[in-house]
Amino acid sequence: MRDSIKLIVHLLSQILVLPLVILCKIEELLISRTTDIIFQMCAQTVALVPGLPGVILRRGFYSLTLDYCSRHCYIGFGTFFSHRAVTVEKHVYIGSYTIIGSAHLGEHSLIGSRASILSGKELHSLGEDGRWTPYSPDKIVQVKISKNVWIGEGAIIAADIGEGSMVGAGSVVMSDTRSHILVTGNPARFVNKLGNSE
Repeated sequence: MRDSIKLIVHLLSQILVLPLVILCKIEELLISRTTDIIFQMCAQTVALVPGLPGVILRRGFYSLTLDYCSRHCYIGFGTFFSHRAVTVEKHVYIGSYTIIGSAHLGEHSLIGSRASILSGKELHSLGEDGRWTPYSPDKIVQVKISKNVWIGEGAIIAADIGEGSMVGAGSVVMSDTRSHILVTGNPARFVNKLGNSE
């Protein structure tokens, strides 16, 4: 009975966000999937809905616009995805004011408030004229957060995180991390093994 009520609530949330989803689908079909201007506008709109209704609407919106978004996840207030090339698996928790680029979030991952998951580490480069190059969809890389990962508050992630690992609050991860370890600092460095380490 409880599962059927949750399913009904999820379907209702998808109906409520349908006008925004239609705008995103038009952008995707007529302009380009790599152009995310309308998608970002809609994502920022649902990010600002407070409380439980906001969590439900964000989940409904992203389940229809991202590559995949489980209906068994939590997406906090002020959080938004800047690209559609994202997978959010079951039981992922994403705290408030988090910004996520192109990423794969594994099951049971915990993403702290105000964390940022970038779309790779080389989105801009220094051009021959000495100026930084503008954003280009060709430079997007999907960052993989493996299952059962804990990313602390305010961390910045630009590389893959191994299964069962923890990233300390405020850390900056620029290199792939192994499984079952704790990393912290800027740049993030190995601190300790965790649990079932290899």
